[in-house]
Amino acid sequence: MGKDENPVEAILAADVPARAVHSFYPEPFFTMTKGRIKRQLGEFFGLTNFGVNLTRMVPGAISALRHAHLKQDEFIYIVAGTPTLESNSGETLLKPGMCAGFKVGSGNAHRLVNKTEEDVVYLEIGDRSPGDDVFYPDDDFKAVLDSNGKWAFTHKDGTPY
Repeated sequence: MGKDENPVEAILAADVPARAVHSFYPEPFFTMTKGRIKRQLGEFFGLTNFGVNLTRMVPGAISALRHAHLKQDEFIYIVAGTPTLESNSGETLLKPGMCAGFKVGSGNAHRLVNKTEEDVVYLEIGDRSPGDDVFYPDDDFKAVLDSNGKWAFTHKDGTPY
């Protein structure tokens, strides 16, 4: 059923089908995010102004490459498990009920890492500002959200992957 045809108003978040592909990153970054399972709750309901994902990380998984958005705010809320937040400030152990926010343009590059033997589950919420640039300080990688809502990936010098 397409997102415009979806009559469902409420559902168990865990019943939303997992995204078929775990990452849109090209290799070698695609493999680095293996073990991350996203349920695109916002997409399921046809939301267009912001995205909401219920994400599960198995032990050893990372949420993303460490990154910072230039046009999008980002918010995470920990549901289960104890991930490590890696940011410009260093490492912070998070636990269920904790949350973190990353203001647009702050330059605070961040990611979650599951260094435990248990799954981590969290909500991630972000807006969908077109033309967003994503900076990855630790990798030769750059992402731009085009006007059609598709990500384009290049090296930092602009050459495509």
